[in-house]
Amino acid sequence: MLLAEQLHHRFGSVRALDGISFSVRPGQTLAIFGPNGAGKTTLLRVLAGLIRPHQGRAHVEGGRRAIGWIGHQAQLYNQLTVRENLRFWASLYDVAPPAELLTRLGLEEHADRPVRALSRGLVQRVAIARALVHNPAVLLLDEPFTGLDRTAAETLGRLLAQHAAAGRATVLVTHNVEEGTGLATEVAFMRAGRFVHFGPRAGRGAQQVSEEYRNAIA
Repeated sequence: MLLAEQLHHRFGSVRALDGISFSVRPGQTLAIFGPNGAGKTTLLRVLAGLIRPHQGRAHVEGGRRAIGWIGHQAQLYNQLTVRENLRFWASLYDVAPPAELLTRLGLEEHADRPVRALSRGLVQRVAIARALVHNPAVLLLDEPFTGLDRTAAETLGRLLAQHAAAGRATVLVTHNVEEGTGLATEVAFMRAGRFVHFGPRAGRGAQQVSEEYRNAIA
């Protein structure tokens, strides 16, 4: 379970987070939509424990070891191969790297290539594998579909659906309302460091969510 209580964070005079509270239970997927500068990335970084809020608290059951994180940086070693990167990250969690991740993400033929030789889309696939290597209870994803082709995006969607079906929690920030809505059980709209809407998706499709989002942040 993930819990945020009255999170506040500033960058100088700018309020990046302004009193955000919510929870995400096992099996739930929260999709967060908002314009640039709304505070979405700051929120994920606070939840991941990468920065401390000025007020409030964020709690993930199991601590940071229970978190899988995909941010704007791949967090990979460019000189190492794909396989070596996954082995390294698995060793940090004292687990064996799941070989099936290479297959599921279409990385088998690239496994022994250095990351520096890969395209942006392939690097993003490796970053996804890195985030999943320890089978985390909570996934925090910042624009994970960026750089993925359609096949890879569909594969990621299936992996996230399987993650939720296994009773695990996800917080997903994305500009793609269709992809985000399709995966979400809960939806939040964020503006100026606040949630202007938070609630269950309740069967609404992408078009309806997109319309509500535009109205909420207007």
